[in-house]
Amino acid sequence: MVKHSSLLTAAAGAIVVLAATAAPAVAGGAAGGAAPARITTVASGLDNPRGLVVADDDLVLVTEAGRGGTAEPCIPGPEPNSPPACLSATGAITAIHDGRQHRVATGLPSLGSPTGEVVGPSDLALTHSGIRVTIGLGAPPANRAKLGGAGRLTGQVVKLSLNGPQSFADLAAYEAANNPDQGQPGSSLDSNPYGLARYGDGGALATDAGGNDLLAIDRRGRISTVAVFDTRLVTFPPGSPMTVRMQAVPTTVAKGPDGAYYVGELTGFPFLVGAARVWRVVPGKAATVYATGFTNIIDLAFDRRGRMVVLEIAKNSLLSGDPTGALIQVNRDGSRTEIASAGLVAPTSVAVADDGTFYVSNKGTMAGTGEVLRIRS
Repeated sequence: MVKHSSLLTAAAGAIVVLAATAAPAVAGGAAGGAAPARITTVASGLDNPRGLVVADDDLVLVTEAGRGGTAEPCIPGPEPNSPPACLSATGAITAIHDGRQHRVATGLPSLGSPTGEVVGPSDLALTHSGIRVTIGLGAPPANRAKLGGAGRLTGQVVKLSLNGPQSFADLAAYEAANNPDQGQPGSSLDSNPYGLARYGDGGALATDAGGNDLLAIDRRGRISTVAVFDTRLVTFPPGSPMTVRMQAVPTTVAKGPDGAYYVGELTGFPFLVGAARVWRVVPGKAATVYATGFTNIIDLAFDRRGRMVVLEIAKNSLLSGDPTGALIQVNRDGSRTEIASAGLVAPTSVAVADDGTFYVSNKGTMAGTGEVLRIRS
């Protein structure tokens, strides 16, 4: 059963209130040496921290994908040689406010292993109908049945309330029934709900990083396809005559100041430097490429001046083994400014407060050492 500490939802927008017993956050620099003065650690000890939102009064909420499991039930890992992905109930949501951090929701599904990829709570949105959270799966939808009843919320967008998590929209089932990218070469049934944004009256937009699509969910949980993102033939190894087909892997969706929605690509293997794109999506119209030249986009947002900020989980490519990320501002004239890189270690999400402060989930692929950083540029 999911435990909640003063978790309140309101019809006009979900607000989470910290319990009075919240533990103090730890201030300091990021791992690997002293961080620049503009970077402060505001939360630590997190398990695979992922999506961030900033609510009223600079209250920051962050999802934790958890630690995965060590025993059955398990499903095959996402890669041929990866360990089995086993289920646990270590997913959570942490709130950060006034120098304190506290897990306000715990017991959410987490799927993975101590040495492999972990999926679980990936992103959250504060909608007019309450808090919505994506729960990853990272596998063919049929594999979910092997997890039993405890894994039923994997591959879904869930809604949180004082009564615990409930199914809101089953993206894995939608993938199994529709497979929106089935026209793409190399397509297969796969679902991993990831990015999330509020949409319409109580609804949400979600990226399915496994299904390579953007899905709309109305306030009743009904799902429809908004866009499908294509695979591409790319040269690999670079400079060789060989090509491989690279998938888009959409990880993030955010509403822009023009009312359109913007989707960023992680890209799949071989994770080429400079190959990730940002798409502009207007529901009902064909998606168009808005910006190119990024590497392994994991999140994007817009600042108070309407400028896009893009977060790269690995600026030198996931294939490089270098976990250094980058936070990049896209200026009005199209030029780009690197806001931060030193101290960003496998960052996984960015959110912007009303005063222009950036919050970044850091060490987002690590259990027990994950952080939230505050960055003032």
